[in-house]
Amino acid sequence: MAEAILCTAVQADICAPWDITACDINAARRQLVEKEYGVIVTEDAVQTAKTCKVLVLAVKPQDMDKLLREIRPALTEKHLLISIAAGKTLAALKKAAGIKPRLVRVMPNLALLAQEGMSVYCVGQNVKAADKRLAAQLFGSAGAVLELPEKHFDAVTALSGSGPAFVAYFMQAMIEGALALKLPVDAAVLLAGQTLIGTGIYLQNTGRETDEFIKAVSSPKGTTAAGMAVLEQSDLRDVVCRTLAAAAARSSELKRV
Repeated sequence: MAEAILCTAVQADICAPWDITACDINAARRQLVEKEYGVIVTEDAVQTAKTCKVLVLAVKPQDMDKLLREIRPALTEKHLLISIAAGKTLAALKKAAGIKPRLVRVMPNLALLAQEGMSVYCVGQNVKAADKRLAAQLFGSAGAVLELPEKHFDAVTALSGSGPAFVAYFMQAMIEGALALKLPVDAAVLLAGQTLIGTGIYLQNTGRETDEFIKAVSSPKGTTAAGMAVLEQSDLRDVVCRTLAAAAARSSELKRV
């Protein structure tokens, strides 16, 4: 995810590569990022904080407090911290980082890698309008971006943060169903993937209601209607609701990590 954000910043000309410092404890990752994007690399988090006034915190939730305690002495009122750690609230970030830096919390997803991400952000009380614009520009350059109150973030994490895995699981099921119908593997993968992509883009671009769209595709006594009858008789809707609820519950638990 960190590399996707870095790639976006460079490709969207938000800042020049030589103005970006990528900090990573993994030497191999540093070498790869330096070669691929031409940015400055380091393993020194404290020096990075002293040098850069905008810090994108892309570490695991369980590593966040340790990192913020390490760099806290270097943080000032001039710093903007943008965290993408799931479950780490603004209050938790403030407790670890102190009251000086401004805070933005973002929940992106892996579709950033394809420039089709979905990112939702919320902000701390002392955040400036320019900070919001920067966050919207950075994440919006690789997809859609939306500001929501933090109270919605567990649901956001479940729907768009974890959602790509759930969609991929459904795609996998479609492929398996197609293979059972004797379609070649390559054809099944292409047909399933492009069907999901095309449907999503069509619904988003037209704003058409999903119920209306389903009715339009389902001719009376046709093939779609036959398949929809199976779906409607299943407990798929309940399974999806429970899937999102489980992911949201785990997001809430991560607040205590």
